[in-house]
Parts: sequence; C-alpha cells; structure tokens
Amino acid sequence: MTVPQPRSAPPASDATTLRLGYGTNGFANHRLDDALAVLADLGYDGVALTLDHDHLDPFAPGLTRRVATVGRRLNELGLAVVIETGARYLLDPWHKHAPTLLHDDPTRRIEFLRRAVRIGADLGAEAVSFWAGVRPEAVSPQCAWDRLVAGCASVVDAADAAGVTLGFEPEPGMLVQDIADWRRLRAALGDPARFGITLDIGHCRCLEPWPVPQCVAEVAEHLVNVQIDDMRRGVHEHLEFGVGEIDFPPVLAALAAADYRGLVAVELPRDSHAAPAVAARSIEFLRAAALAGRTEDEVPADIPGVPA
Repeated sequence: MTVPQPRSAPPASDATTLRLGYGTNGFANHRLDDALAVLADLGYDGVALTLDHDHLDPFAPGLTRRVATVGRRLNELGLAVVIETGARYLLDPWHKHAPTLLHDDPTRRIEFLRRAVRIGADLGAEAVSFWAGVRPEAVSPQCAWDRLVAGCASVVDAADAAGVTLGFEPEPGMLVQDIADWRRLRAALGDPARFGITLDIGHCRCLEPWPVPQCVAEVAEHLVNVQIDDMRRGVHEHLEFGVGEIDFPPVLAALAAADYRGLVAVELPRDSHAAPAVAARSIEFLRAAALAGRTEDEVPADIPGVPA
C-alpha cells in the first residue's frame, strides 16, 4: 500500500523535530518485547505503553521484576515511554473499562491507577495518562462528578509522592469529554501542578469548538502527552492518517510553536491486525507532515531534495 501523503505536503523526509511514539494498544497481537523492537526498528522515539493483560499486566505476579525487564529493554532500544491506562477488560472480564472512578465501588480502578503511577515512576515515564469514564445510568451527574474529583485527588496524591506527571485525557462520551470539562476538573482539584492534559488530536476534530491547531494552543501550558490519529467531525473513530478530515501540517506546526517536547504517539487501537505496516505508514506520514508544517526559513539547507 502506498503511504498516504498529508495534504499539501512535499515528499516524505526523515527530518523531523517531533518525538514520535506509537501506542501498544495498536500492537495487541504482538508480544510486548516484539512490539518494542518493531517500533525501534521503524525509527520511533518512544512508546505509549497501555498496561494490559498481555502487555505488562499490573496485577500479575512478579511485577517488580517484569517492570525492571521492560525498563532495561526500553533503555537498550532508546525508547522513551508514557503509560496509558485504557485497557478494556483488565479490571472486569464482563464489562469494558469497568469499574471507572464513577462506579459505586471504584477501588479496583484507583488501585490500578496507583500501580500505573508506581510503574511510571520505575520506568521514568514522561506521563501517566488516564480518563474519567462513562457515567453509569444509575449514578446522578453530581454524584458522578463528586466521585471523579475524589478519585482524581487520590491519584494526584500518589503522583505527587512518586514525582510522576499525570495527563488527564478528555474522551468523547465520557464525563470529561472536552477541554472545557478538563479545565473544570483541574480547578475542582485545586490546580495541582502535576495534573496536566493528554490531548488526542483526533478528539479535537471530533467535538471541540475550535480548529485543531487552536486546541493545541489552548492547552499548551499544561500539555504533557499527545495522542495522534485522524478523525471525522462528530464520529469517535480512530482512523489512519489521510483517511479522516484533519490537515496535519498546521497541527504539527502548532505543537512546535507551543514548544511541546513530549511524545506524539500514534493512537490506532483497532489496527493491531496490521500493526507493523500501519506503524510504518504512520511514521512516514507524520515526518512528511512535520516537514510541510515548517516555514521555509526553518527547513535546514542540508536536507536532500529540499531547496534551501
């Protein structure tokens, strides 16, 4: 399959100032060690590691040993890491993402997030990312909000103690689904220093009121983690680049203008069936988009095929 080119982009180049990563939830059919090796071979700078039953299960025996093994492997491959906590059936084999912080008994979710923070600290993760969850029908909006604030406060305490940065992700359909909701939550928590935002670029196109580059600018001060994928307005479906509606060069230029230095990790959780090929296409697309987003005087004169 030919690699799709971003709109108005020049031919793809290996030159990029972005630090690109890829989510392991898009490598669900690979052993974690194999997935890391493939991503390193493709030239990715890091990995968004979703803790799950097949990828560093936080509840399986020998966690300390297994975390140390993964840490050594990341170092060998030169991969940075962020921790993601969106595993679908890790906590409840019958109910997707349950329990969340909004359920009657969020104990297992809180324990999971606390373990994620400890794992993040041990791996030197740049951020630990999590979200609110969907409000159960039997739970009132106010009760759900109160539970969310209390649960997040507990996770913030754990992150403060471990020296870990949190990236809270607004997720379409969840109690906190957009940037405005995230701001309200951060304020309710007392604006904790370690409570940043995980911004999914696709989500911005899906439901935010601003153009996607403006979304980046709106949260630049608190941006600690970026997930990237294509998407269409009003449809929460993570798409390969070039399939949706997002014009990526201005988005990547906005990240550069915001001086964002964290990972920009591809988020394609339903593409594990073709993970190596999708990851290869994705990195080529993003490198080309980053180059297209630069102004002419920012392009180094020594890039082959690019006029000075």
